[in-house]
Amino acid sequence: MNNFPLSSLLAAGIAMALSAGATADEISKTNLASPSGKIAVDFYLTDKGQPAYRASFAGKPVIGESLLGLDFKSASDMLDDFSIVDVKTRSADSTWEQPWGEEHYIRDHFNEAVIALEEKGPATRKLNLIFRAYDDGLAFRYQVPQQQGLDKVEIMQEATEFNLLGNHSSWWTPALAGEKYEYLTENTPLDQVKLVHTPFTMKDKSGLAIAIHEAALKDYATMNLAGNGTGLKAALVPIHKDSPVKVETSTPFASPWRTVQIAEKETDLITSYLTLNLNEPNQLGDASWIKPGKYVGIWWELHLEKGTWNQGPKHAATTENTKKYIDFAAANGFDGVLVEGWNWGWDGEWFNHGGAAFNFTKPYPDYDVDTLSKYAADKGVYIIGHHETGAETDNYERQLEDAYDFLQKHGMKAVKTGYVESGELLTNGNYHHGQKFVQHAEKVTKVAAAHKVMVVAHETVKDTGERRTYPNLISREVARGQEYDAWAKDGGNPPDHTTIIPFTRLLAGPMDFTPGTFDISLPSRPDNQVNTTLAKQLALYVVIYSPVQMASDLPENYAKYPDAFQFIKDVATDWETTKVLSGEIGEHIAIARQQRDSENWFVGAITDEKARDIAVNLDFLNKDLSYTATIYRDGDKADYRRNPEDYVIETRKVKAGDKVRAQLAAGGGMAISLLADPH
Repeated sequence: MNNFPLSSLLAAGIAMALSAGATADEISKTNLASPSGKIAVDFYLTDKGQPAYRASFAGKPVIGESLLGLDFKSASDMLDDFSIVDVKTRSADSTWEQPWGEEHYIRDHFNEAVIALEEKGPATRKLNLIFRAYDDGLAFRYQVPQQQGLDKVEIMQEATEFNLLGNHSSWWTPALAGEKYEYLTENTPLDQVKLVHTPFTMKDKSGLAIAIHEAALKDYATMNLAGNGTGLKAALVPIHKDSPVKVETSTPFASPWRTVQIAEKETDLITSYLTLNLNEPNQLGDASWIKPGKYVGIWWELHLEKGTWNQGPKHAATTENTKKYIDFAAANGFDGVLVEGWNWGWDGEWFNHGGAAFNFTKPYPDYDVDTLSKYAADKGVYIIGHHETGAETDNYERQLEDAYDFLQKHGMKAVKTGYVESGELLTNGNYHHGQKFVQHAEKVTKVAAAHKVMVVAHETVKDTGERRTYPNLISREVARGQEYDAWAKDGGNPPDHTTIIPFTRLLAGPMDFTPGTFDISLPSRPDNQVNTTLAKQLALYVVIYSPVQMASDLPENYAKYPDAFQFIKDVATDWETTKVLSGEIGEHIAIARQQRDSENWFVGAITDEKARDIAVNLDFLNKDLSYTATIYRDGDKADYRRNPEDYVIETRKVKAGDKVRAQLAAGGGMAISLLADPH
């Protein structure tokens, strides 16, 4: 078989067409290449008529023969005995604007092939496979047209394969029957992978980086990956504990996009926007009400057990305590105040028995929502609502309209949702990342949008780029955040955790990690501490992208270090562009981001448990301007275990091409604000 003979034609934007008069039996393969020709995909049918593909990067094979197909419950499977009956291609090159994001303008440049398949024999059922080739990756999806004899279908599994050509080093978190994503990342050879979540990131021996994920997850099951040697196969999450069915749908339908990002080095994965490009454009219209920002709140004191969510003498969400946080937010330029434990339902064993008692419009008696909403508004701050469901999605859906009416009425411009569960299932028996929960998450997002409420979703399904379509879905958790440092029995997040997730979890989208802890030794939790230096806590505001960032610590702890707190007050949350300066998965990373509609830049650099020297080259700055650099770095005696709060602040004038050098302590970091001088 020829090796991508049409790549040069497609790179030039010339459409591929079937030769005149060709019969179905004569068409057995088609080839597609990215606009520059860097990535090439070879689609063909096997001897059994089963769809298959291969892919290469810069002429180097990356994915070997990998089969495709759909396995149905009652209807016969769509796996083999196919012919290619038509191929339609197109090229597209456009640029679109994010209303908020890590990159203001994103180029969407690809070549596409829609391959129409038809079964041989009397059934003649039809299946389309759509491939897109970008210079930073490839994507494909199944599309089943409406057709006679195939109306409602139940998908048992996909035959989708990703057969890698080598026992690559891989980074993954386990996927236990659709359970949570909040695990530490494992780094193993590919042949040791079992069942894992995506994004799933790999590096081959030459340093080539590969990440497999999905895009536009809508009314479908989440795709996990099952390992088999150096191969991976799609493993869809079941809908319900008593059913093996993964997807219930009817024709016509399309699967989510299956994505493969490919880059010469792992740092290039971070600035690939393949997932966003594969989602539909904004469906909300005017998005000017969706505002990135920073917040504080009644949260960390709960994890430190200084207060409680439930009623009693230590109840934290009181009118008086909330006013304290509102005053602190207003005095320091923060936008929102998160309040957890404000509503009925926290009393009793909700964690083990579901959240049927949660009421999302009924405050506890010591929380005066009307007074607080006015108090916050008068100070230019808004309260961020909190909806913990206890994985009781049915109870939440019954209250959705009233709950979001309540938020809107009280000026709560954002809500943090939660789906904490003690096991792997929702209380109705559905899987946490199955099709029904995907439907639920979209319903919540749409209802929130109708009431002009931004959603920060915790314990939810993974990000697959929906924020492009629904930009009010502004951030989500879906990984181990900083809360684990307070109570996890394994000692919390190790220093390398935050040097891994930019190359794995954050490829999916923004994360509400909640950095900003200054009282790192956690005196009230003697078995735990935050495994970073204070300077690294500052750097995380740049390294871990989110348009809403929390200053997570208690106000009194910021009062101890007002000079370091200044960086949290200054750092932006909405960006013009992002530059990854250096990095290696699990070891270190340095990122620079330019504030949107500004010449100001911010830099974050962090390391794992190893101290290391770093040199940040400022060649990304505007060459026509000078800047005032404020450098927040680890002190000479800093160490995340023994002396985490040792830091140094330096200020000097810099220009493009200068370098900032520093010694990062073990578990340490450096943050830099680069404010353009007036001109």
